[in-house]
Amino acid sequence: MKNLTNYLLVSAAILAPTTVFAQDTVRYWMWDGQQAPVYQQCANDFEALNSDIHIEITQTGWDQYWTNLTTSFISGDAPDVFVNHLMRLPEFAANQMIEDLTPLLADASYDTSGYLPGLLENWSKDGAIYGLPKDWATVAVAYDRDKLKAAGLQPSDLADMNWNPEDGGSFQKIIAHLTVDTNGKRGDEEGFDPNSIATFGLVLNPLSPQGETEWAYLAASTGWRFIDEPWSTHYNFDDPRLAKTLTWIRDLARVHHLMPTVEQTGRLGAETLMFSDKGAMTVTGSWLVGLYHQSKPSVAFAPIPAGPQGRKTMFNGLADSIWTGSPVKDAAWKWVQYLGSDACQTTVAKAGVVFPAQQDQIETTVKAFEDKGVDVSAFTKVATEETTFAPPITDYGNEISSIVKAALESVMLGRENPEEILTDANEEINSLF
Repeated sequence: MKNLTNYLLVSAAILAPTTVFAQDTVRYWMWDGQQAPVYQQCANDFEALNSDIHIEITQTGWDQYWTNLTTSFISGDAPDVFVNHLMRLPEFAANQMIEDLTPLLADASYDTSGYLPGLLENWSKDGAIYGLPKDWATVAVAYDRDKLKAAGLQPSDLADMNWNPEDGGSFQKIIAHLTVDTNGKRGDEEGFDPNSIATFGLVLNPLSPQGETEWAYLAASTGWRFIDEPWSTHYNFDDPRLAKTLTWIRDLARVHHLMPTVEQTGRLGAETLMFSDKGAMTVTGSWLVGLYHQSKPSVAFAPIPAGPQGRKTMFNGLADSIWTGSPVKDAAWKWVQYLGSDACQTTVAKAGVVFPAQQDQIETTVKAFEDKGVDVSAFTKVATEETTFAPPITDYGNEISSIVKAALESVMLGRENPEEILTDANEEINSLF
């Protein structure tokens, strides 16, 4: 992407040293506290080029972020620019809450060819583009090196794990060996006490509707897909391959006792369990690499296991969107352009907290993580190979999430036959269309 030269020429024309400008304030909202300081640096650099624009960054946690954003849309006081998630795109686009950037991109001759393939397409519908990609994410296994060593295993043992929904493959064998009861017996040893676990071989977040770090990578490795194409009107939650995948996850906890049950996990996330030494492995997204390095340096990363159809990871990415009601749209668009420019993307890459959307920033980001002593190849390798799939993007996202969440809870609690639960949920989802 080579937009910075044009951008600087425009900015230079604006910055007449003898002229005093009134400032426009662009309010920019985000939820990631790890990234906030990096984007504040981008804002400082932007303001140095645009004395007539001030960027006001507000960062709040994930749950509160979406609550505040919804309230601000209703009250007519939303941020001018905000970090957007694909699961919110259908709702925001349908309700005309976010600008179609297509005409703005055309007027600015904005070069979008530098994004990793698929990122911009995810934010498009019917020829409209509702956000400029800012980063990308894949998932990998996060493991505690100290617990791996204590189990007599090497990182190379995790490098080529396989999985299937029948017996769990080598992935389940390693999970079992990493599970330890309070008497020091491992999950694959005689005398193992399943009622008194000191360390679980695998810990997961409570299953989410998209399952990015919990179940989708496994289900996709069987050949299953949420939908057959973007903006489809038909879901595939009734596919037996998904039921088998979720049954394996449920039984890993409820039958084999190698993972906490939903009752044991409660509201705790995988990170809390890993940081408190209750887990030996989890599956995490690349956006949390910095948090793991900061909070538990003994954690390293390995590729997710390959299933019957190979290794599959969701390929997700956030974008910056402009509120349709913004009173400073011109300034907001300048800021969004800068966020996607070489200058800001390089700043983000060098910080080593997340992977910027531009393909040519991968090496810079990898080097930044290497300088911190973190190997992120488990995330980058799958991103550049034919091993990714897109999140489900359709209308009725909120309604579908509620239906799927309830179904997943029922499965994990062992209430009914998973195939029946998922078939009923799928019929309810497809009836929405």
